[in-house]
Amino acid sequence: MFPLYDENQTRITPYITYGLIGMNILVFLHEVRLSSAELDQFFRIYALIPRELTNNFAQEWPTLFTSQFLHGGWWHLISNMVFLWVFGNNIEDRLGHVKYLIFYLACGALAALCQWFINTDSTIPSLGASGAIAGVLGAYIIRFPQSRILTLAFLGFFVTTIRIPAMILIGIFVIQNVISGLASLQTAANMSVETGGVAYWAHIGGFVFGVILAPLFGLFRRD
Repeated sequence: MFPLYDENQTRITPYITYGLIGMNILVFLHEVRLSSAELDQFFRIYALIPRELTNNFAQEWPTLFTSQFLHGGWWHLISNMVFLWVFGNNIEDRLGHVKYLIFYLACGALAALCQWFINTDSTIPSLGASGAIAGVLGAYIIRFPQSRILTLAFLGFFVTTIRIPAMILIGIFVIQNVISGLASLQTAANMSVETGGVAYWAHIGGFVFGVILAPLFGLFRRD
């Protein structure tokens, strides 16, 4: 299932959400211009590399934030930006521009730390906006659990659109990540070499911190 838009009306123009989407797109367009060697070096500098963070946190902590604007491919970028487009504007509307930006970046950094904690010696670059966006989803599900989301559903070869509550759509996202995250731990325990893949624990961590932090930032303040 792939969200297209929600039915919540916003009262402000979500400039920060638009800006975040624009920044992610601009950085990715820069990535596609680089050669393979240049791109590898770019990731080594700006992506989060767990071993580097473990060995030199004082120097590497900025990558907790810069890594949030990097993506590994077109689908990685598009899927993240669609989720941010659908759900981010409502959270920005409730938190306000400044608090929303701080909330977004904090969820992304804490999500990256969750992935780092799983394997502090990994040399595989960790990157993407998924952790921060998972934080937005955490805020959305506790503020608008019954909001209807127009969703593109793939049922084998049949494609249709359905309206489903945010609780179900986001709940499926969380369950999938928990199952896959636990499976990734079991796989890693049985392997002698590292393999790249989806940062499931960044998603889970971002979602949990989104649920915890959003009320502290004023998600339920009176209108």
